Amino acid sequence: MADPDTTTIAGWLEAFASGAGAAPPTDEELRQLLDLARHAAHRSQRQAAPIACWIAGRTGRPVAELLALVEADERLRAPDEG
Repeated sequence: MADPDTTTIAGWLEAFASGAGAAPPTDEELRQLLDLARHAAHRSQRQAAPIACWIAGRTGRPVAELLALVEADERLRAPDEG
């Protein structure tokens, strides 16, 4: 099997996940993680985005559940969200 193209998000995540001994996110999980990061970056300082995703990963909870938590809390969701 050829090495993944690490210049793409899918390829980089595949290579990283493989090296870390984990599965890469599904397309839906990736979308949810990016939404979580968007909320963190737009509501707070941009550095909150990767740390929010790190916290999400440490919880062991589904990304969809954590994204719903953020979207339900006006203190956490991006200001443009209603």
